[in-house]
Amino acid sequence: MKHNVISKLKKYIPLVLLLFAVACCIPAIADVGNQNRYNGGGDIGGDFDLGLLIGWLINLFIESPVLGLIVVVVIIIAYRVMKKKGNDPTYINRNIEQQAANDVTMDFSASVAEQIQAIDPAFSADKFIGFAREVFMTIQAAWTAKDWKPIRPFESETLFNTHKQQLDEYIRLGKTNVVEKIGIKHCSLHSFRQDGDKEVLTVWLNAVMRDYVIDDATKKVLESDPNRDWYMKYEMVFNRKSGVKTDPGKKGNAITNCPNCGAPTEVTSSGQCAYCGSVITNGEHDWVLTDIHSRS
Repeated sequence: MKHNVISKLKKYIPLVLLLFAVACCIPAIADVGNQNRYNGGGDIGGDFDLGLLIGWLINLFIESPVLGLIVVVVIIIAYRVMKKKGNDPTYINRNIEQQAANDVTMDFSASVAEQIQAIDPAFSADKFIGFAREVFMTIQAAWTAKDWKPIRPFESETLFNTHKQQLDEYIRLGKTNVVEKIGIKHCSLHSFRQDGDKEVLTVWLNAVMRDYVIDDATKKVLESDPNRDWYMKYEMVFNRKSGVKTDPGKKGNAITNCPNCGAPTEVTSSGQCAYCGSVITNGEHDWVLTDIHSRS
């Protein structure tokens, strides 16, 4: 009799394990703009060896089917409780703030500044970091407004066209990727190198933000949650032509006047001064952003 019960319970082992494995698989959608993971929940549970767990459960079922079934039920219930808690924005945001506070990012600003100052004595790490923060915030505001004109003076033509194409797709679909409540947690110079006729300066920036997608017509949230935070880490790459020096009279690195005619900056979509036609966003006169991407 006992053998028959065990034999019947054994038939359900693969099904129970399959259901558990499926329950552990959470689909995710990658966003075009900030590459966040809109899976609807926070990181819970951490890394574990699913194969080892399944092997342990199989052995437990063989030795004691009833106990094995109880353990599986407890695991599923615990997983559902954790998942529900992981969907709570308050719980998620608290963990995000802790993650941002505890995340150690090496700051190489002093050594990088020394490298640049060896060929450009007027270069200031503090001023450039302030400039990088300004560019980042301008990018996020322009992305949400779906108006890339404000960022044109800061970006190379290639990067500008890439971002504009992404925004045009959001406009075509009638969607808006809202990025708001941005708190920059870290910003520093990471590396500098001379590459042929150009100089390349990278900046690392970490920020906590709200990031979600809405339907323009109904304002319905389509992806993510407007009440939850995301912790993002970026690498920003700036280029300028070798030999260009920092103007000590400028307050920052932003191009506020055309270097050719002196007119207030009004840049066309091709990166030209609207008054004299000179191209001013190619790194010939100052640093321009050539790439920005998330980093692990």
